[in-house]
Amino acid sequence: MIIVGVDGSATSQAAVQWAACDALRMRLPLRIVHAVAPSTGQIGEYASPDLADTLLRRGRRILSEAEAFVQERCPAVEVTMQQVEGTAAAALCELAKEATEIVVGRYGLGGFDGLMPGSVSVDVAGHADCPVVVVGGELRPVYEEVVVGVNSSPVCEPALAYALDQARLRRATLRIVHASTPEAACDMDEVRAAQHQVVQDRLDAFRKEYAQVTIVEDVRSAQPVEALVEASERADLLVVGSHGLGTVGSRLFSSVSRGVLFHACCPIAAVHSWRPPTSGMRPLSPDGP
Repeated sequence: MIIVGVDGSATSQAAVQWAACDALRMRLPLRIVHAVAPSTGQIGEYASPDLADTLLRRGRRILSEAEAFVQERCPAVEVTMQQVEGTAAAALCELAKEATEIVVGRYGLGGFDGLMPGSVSVDVAGHADCPVVVVGGELRPVYEEVVVGVNSSPVCEPALAYALDQARLRRATLRIVHASTPEAACDMDEVRAAQHQVVQDRLDAFRKEYAQVTIVEDVRSAQPVEALVEASERADLLVVGSHGLGTVGSRLFSSVSRGVLFHACCPIAAVHSWRPPTSGMRPLSPDGP
């Protein structure tokens, strides 16, 4: 199941469109979720009945409009709706336990629940157990390319697996970017050879399963965020790892993942873990992102 968070904003609608197209590609049901937070006094024992009713009715309208949008654009997708009480980030992270993927808008109406713009997408992408796709509201052409950032650590392998799956489903090229800034005294030929070997090592586990995916190796002497943001200019999706543990055991972004989340030109998928929902899926090519 794919879950998309909605709040009635323009980027929320873009997230719904992206999620519906991905649900069609993966042949998965789509659940549209809207959250109303008691912490802001919107719902709960301290809220007036009239205010609570108004907010709940607004939420139902937002959900219905999103459902109608999906039924118009991707009628083959099975859609359900859910209105939950709680902060959007916490609600979506809890729902992530049963989701294949979470999709959110990069910015909303001050967030789902009055937080600063973008804070919901950052929190969900940094903490959810499943891949989280963050979508902006801008219109973009289709480039038929997925970009993924890799490094020498095995923690990037779930992101690579997800990116390969997305490229296969989209019939797109996968560009694998490995960027680093070597010391001035380093031999550049040796640096390039080492970078190339990093990419090859990461690919070894996936070559047979994804043999049909066209892969472009893109090794650069550059800051990783700069290289990935540049590659995102002509990509349909940029995939990065989401890893690391905070002091209370919550997952945190690396500086690279956080940097591309704020600056990438295309939708970004932050991946902590990935397991394809089914095997042997036939790629689909719906219109859309």
